[in-house]
Amino acid sequence: MIGVDFVYALAGLMFAGLAVLSARDGSNPRRWGNAAFWALFATSFLVGSFIGDLANGCLITAMVLIAGFGGLGRGEPVTTTLQEREASSARLGNRLFIPALTIPVVTLFGALVLAKVQIGGHPLIDPKQTTPISLGLGVIAALVVAFALLKPRLVEPLHEARRMMESVSWAALLPQTLAALGVVFVLAGVGTVIGGLATHWLPLDTRFAAVCAFTLGMALFTMIMGNAFAAFPVMATAIGLPLIVGKFGGDAAVMGAIGMLSGFCGTLMTPMAANFNLIPVALLELKDRNAVIKAQAPTAILLLIANTALMYFLAFHR
Repeated sequence: MIGVDFVYALAGLMFAGLAVLSARDGSNPRRWGNAAFWALFATSFLVGSFIGDLANGCLITAMVLIAGFGGLGRGEPVTTTLQEREASSARLGNRLFIPALTIPVVTLFGALVLAKVQIGGHPLIDPKQTTPISLGLGVIAALVVAFALLKPRLVEPLHEARRMMESVSWAALLPQTLAALGVVFVLAGVGTVIGGLATHWLPLDTRFAAVCAFTLGMALFTMIMGNAFAAFPVMATAIGLPLIVGKFGGDAAVMGAIGMLSGFCGTLMTPMAANFNLIPVALLELKDRNAVIKAQAPTAILLLIANTALMYFLAFHR
């Protein structure tokens, strides 16, 4: 059976490759900082399940220290020139999108078809981790398609990955660390505390009030945390489960799905979501640091209003 460890190993090997390439890049004065940072990240993926929470915490702390004290820099990865990329784009046209589109197609196929396949009475892939495993298979399939289409050198994908990851830098860790922070908040009882404050200070005695508190709370808490995955367990513990589901009999699936969408509205409006809102500014060399947020905010507000209405009308169908 293919388990989620396959995905961890795939990511770990990629980051290990980035560490090796970073160490060999004499053009980067901070190459050893980059190499150590990506090597530690690779270690967390490759052996994190075996070394315990304390060791993993030490790995993350070391990475924070490297990034916090300016240990990361950008080198000059081996890549194609602008003229070569333009010529390749003109030659291939829309076929350039085939590798990218391969990932969602294979992921969907894995989630809908491979998840039902059994060999010798055992499932082919872990039914509890269908989506990440299918995504990993999709990445491998896309890589094979890209090699067949573009015929690059064998190490070229790693060079391009390093170029992108050095542009993103430490922000690449934000989704993972913020999601973990959400779990820490739940274990620490933050959701219970927020729920107590909300019920004490807000008039949450109607369905509409509870729904508004939950969707707006998801957006606001996401803006603070920078990640809806970190905000969801806290707000679900505080308002979603005890009020919308428990007190008013709402549908937990609707609450969860639309609640996450409400959180994503907050993602569109916060600099804390650096990998979404600040990294594009840097890559596009925009003068206004908040240009992406300003462009997204009106849409985010309209979507948040729509999500609130959808939850109110769909969650209480019973």
